[in-house]
Amino acid sequence: MNKDFRIEIKPFNALTPMEVYQLLQLRCEVFIVEQNCAYMDIDSKDFDAEHVMIWNGDDLAAYARIFKEGVYFDNAASIGRVIVSPKFRSYGLGHQLIKQCLEHIETEYQTRTIDISAQEYLKSFYEKHGFVKTSEMYLEDDIPHIHMRCVIRES
Repeated sequence: MNKDFRIEIKPFNALTPMEVYQLLQLRCEVFIVEQNCAYMDIDSKDFDAEHVMIWNGDDLAAYARIFKEGVYFDNAASIGRVIVSPKFRSYGLGHQLIKQCLEHIETEYQTRTIDISAQEYLKSFYEKHGFVKTSEMYLEDDIPHIHMRCVIRES
C-alpha cells in the first residue's frame, strides 16, 4: 500500500464526529446514490461494529465494518459495508481493506469463521481472499447477493 495511506480501526464510541460524518457520507454516495438503491443504511449495527478505515490525508479512501461472532451472524464474525471511494478505486485498496479486516478478526476476535452477504458481482473479488459461496443468489434491497464464508485458520 502506498505510504500516503494510513489504516485505523476503531469502535463506534472512539470515532470523531467528522469520521462518522465521512463514513456515512461515503456509504450514502456509493450504496444509495451510485448504486441507485433506496435503503436504510443507518441500521443501528454501527454501534456494535469496529470500523476499518483507510485514509489518504483527511479523505476517507476505503471503509468496512467488522463484527465479532454472534453480533451479525450467530456462529461467525462478519465483514460488511465494504466500500472504496470512487476517486481511490485505482489503488487496490479493496484488497488491502479485506486483508486488514481478516487479520484483525483473526488476531483480535480469535474467530476462525467469517460470513458475509456479498453483492453477487463481487464473488471473484472475495474468492481471492479465501471466501467461498455458500448460498444461491438472493435479493437484498433489490440487489443480487450471495452468502459467502471464509475459514481463516483450521482448528
